[in-house]
Amino acid sequence: MGLLTGFFTIIAVIAAGAALAHAGILDIRSQRTLGEIAFFVASPALMVVTIGQLHVGGAAANLATSAACLAVSFVVYAAIARLRWRVDSGSLVIGALASSYANAGNLGLAIAAYVVGDITVVLPTLLVQMLCVQPLALIALDRITGRGRGTLASLWRLVTNPLTLAAVVGLVLAVTGWELPRLIASPLELLAGAAIPLMLLAYGAALRLSPPVGRAGHNREVLTASVLKMVVMPTLAWLLGTALGLEGAVLLGVVLTAALPTAQNIFLHATRYRTGEDVARETIFVTTLCSLPIALLVALLLG
Repeated sequence: MGLLTGFFTIIAVIAAGAALAHAGILDIRSQRTLGEIAFFVASPALMVVTIGQLHVGGAAANLATSAACLAVSFVVYAAIARLRWRVDSGSLVIGALASSYANAGNLGLAIAAYVVGDITVVLPTLLVQMLCVQPLALIALDRITGRGRGTLASLWRLVTNPLTLAAVVGLVLAVTGWELPRLIASPLELLAGAAIPLMLLAYGAALRLSPPVGRAGHNREVLTASVLKMVVMPTLAWLLGTALGLEGAVLLGVVLTAALPTAQNIFLHATRYRTGEDVARETIFVTTLCSLPIALLVALLLG
């Protein structure tokens, strides 16, 4: 029931964003504004609150499995996109992220809590994505799009990126066990609550304001990214997790996490850097539709 509730909630908020765009309340400019607010304010607050409350420890095999699955999917897509399709570098990075970057910070936590009964199974994926993949991808996008000029400029943007900083702060809190004063924690929690709705509303509006799925001319990229995300990653997670000795609820959690749809913040990055937006938008849509039956199958086989 928790799995169904999580998916229905996401789809309902996306539909609300599409309805607002259809009614003319949201346009392209306001849709991008929602994304900017999520990027600079709400999502960093969510990272501090979410990562800071998790408990780190005993997750080496989980971490290795999660990192390997992500790396394989990312590299395979990048190789195909570069060698076969000759896509531009910005679109390549966004497409590779869409094929490998799971919705672990939102849907993943909900599924881990309701289905697995332990949110710590999502932690390795969340940390790999937030502290390794995302910073490196943002540096690459900075350089590709001309936002970062020179090595020092790129490094400066890395250490000042709000999402990266927030993930580091959250990890420090998780490792040390420190708690933020209520004077700071309360507004952070309030802002964190706005992150997912903002991203989903912006995404829903983009679906309505953009060409219908399948008509943007990127079907091969979307199909490849979706297959890698929804078939290759969970299969690889099961094989690697089993080989590394994972079993029971932990193995279920690792495979379920790999079977999550592409995270909405990939579209946020695509929108911010004005590259790969069609591929990100359509891959998120396709993987979100496919992930529920796949997740139910995984839960049935491994639960």
